[in-house]
Amino acid sequence: MPKSLNPRDNLKPKNLNGISDKQIDFHFDTHYKGYVTKYNEIQEKLASADRSKANQNFSEYRALKVEESFNYMGVVLHELYFENLGAKGSPSPDLKAAVEKAFGSMEKCQEELKASGIALRGWALLSCDLFSGELVINGLDAHNLYGYVGSLPLIVLDVYEHAYYVDQGPKRPPYIENFFGNLNWDAINARFARCKKACEALGSFIG
Repeated sequence: MPKSLNPRDNLKPKNLNGISDKQIDFHFDTHYKGYVTKYNEIQEKLASADRSKANQNFSEYRALKVEESFNYMGVVLHELYFENLGAKGSPSPDLKAAVEKAFGSMEKCQEELKASGIALRGWALLSCDLFSGELVINGLDAHNLYGYVGSLPLIVLDVYEHAYYVDQGPKRPPYIENFFGNLNWDAINARFARCKKACEALGSFIG
């Protein structure tokens, strides 16, 4: 992992449909940047943490390593989330074909993502599994819980309450609908192209 991180202000979206700038401001400036700050603080503390006292029941080193993963993935997932907002483009033919092969149609894929977004507490992801070359949907209760090892996220949906409470209060479904109306397909297509190259290098890409 990098020793320190800087917030990527260029990823902050504006003028979305159904997701207000005020909602984005709180989400980006408080939550996302908060994970950047805490990750950097953890790196400073890890530099001097006593490795000789590491213990699986409790130790400073264990606590720092657990929270390192939580905050680092909080940064990564939020950057992917903000980047895939912006209502640009449309699914590439390659991505559309892969989604239809995996789920039957783009609509069924979206239904599965929506259901995961309602069922899980933190995130819903459409990802490419590098081991099988298949597209998969899974959800996370927290940034560092239930993720698939060796998968590359394509669509990242944040369903923590901080992602929608300013606009929707406790109502998650309308926020999820608005999310899908704001997808930046240019960014998602670029992720899929990188995923395709990685799978081809591993000999696992579905053709």
